[in-house]
Amino acid sequence: MQNGYYQATGAMVTQFNRLNTISNNLANTNTTAFKSDHVIIGDFLSVLKQQRDKLPIQNNTKEAAKFINRSLDRVPKIVRNYIDFSMGAMRKTGNPLDIALKRNDRFFLVKTPSGIKMTQNGEFLLNSKGELVTKQGFNILGADYFKTHRPLSIPSGASITISGNGNIYANHNEIGRIYIAKYNNNISNLKKDGNSLYNIDNINDISLSGTGNYIAEGYLQTSNVNPVKEMVALIQTNRLVEMYQKVMSSQMNDLNNDAINKLANTRA
Repeated sequence: MQNGYYQATGAMVTQFNRLNTISNNLANTNTTAFKSDHVIIGDFLSVLKQQRDKLPIQNNTKEAAKFINRSLDRVPKIVRNYIDFSMGAMRKTGNPLDIALKRNDRFFLVKTPSGIKMTQNGEFLLNSKGELVTKQGFNILGADYFKTHRPLSIPSGASITISGNGNIYANHNEIGRIYIAKYNNNISNLKKDGNSLYNIDNINDISLSGTGNYIAEGYLQTSNVNPVKEMVALIQTNRLVEMYQKVMSSQMNDLNNDAINKLANTRA
């Protein structure tokens, strides 16, 4: 068995997966309120120690696990993916329907065909019905949605202002409030769902924020991707892939050739 070859192959696959994450971050450098993704690379042994008690092996799983090829234990592997929820910079637009969240644990609620999602992208607009929606056309939920199930509607031609608490005023008259959701669990557990949306596993995990200054009207939160750091990581990853390719080539070609030639010249 070419242990070195399999180790290099596993390491290269890990770097390919890391490369996908870095490329996606760079592609979303200018995406409003985008939060960068990151990976933690460990080794197979650390994953095994965490999971071997859950393996469906009869008798003593720890005893059974000792028969795994020890030479593969140190193969690099992505052990965790996580989202960096640090705040991006505030960009002034002057558009009253552009609102930026000031806290990383606050979200807007969005009604999509696949259910209610959360987003931190406050780039809103009005549809043909005068309803407040995202750029994808999904309705933004109001603070009373779970009681009334009605969308947030804005009177045609009205002068709109939105307070820091999410209250909406049309011609200085309050007409509703945006649901500013507080995520009650660890935000690192959230999963992305595309279009700057996040899944809600349990609707009880969120609650309506109380009185406070949570948003800035006329601003958008920019992406928190650091292009310089991502480019450095991209170069490092490419170099690692090249290195592992050379190791694989040496294992399969050079070492095999040496072994064949030496065996062929061995005299009985």
